[in-house]
Amino acid sequence: MEIAIDRDRCLGAGQCVLAAREVFDQDERDGLAFLLVERPADRLREAVYEARDTCPAGAVTVRED
Repeated sequence: MEIAIDRDRCLGAGQCVLAAREVFDQDERDGLAFLLVERPADRLREAVYEARDTCPAGAVTVRED
């Protein structure tokens, strides 16, 4: 699994962080999301998909290997 965030689309809503704190965080300067890890452990799979699905801007993409 590989994750990407389109920071041009990100609204800074923080839904990804709420869903998967070990994978996502928000920049203190602009509030936009960024990745803590691009390839998270398999145990975080469900949380990553929840983050993708709850992002109001559709800024999170997930690609399976």
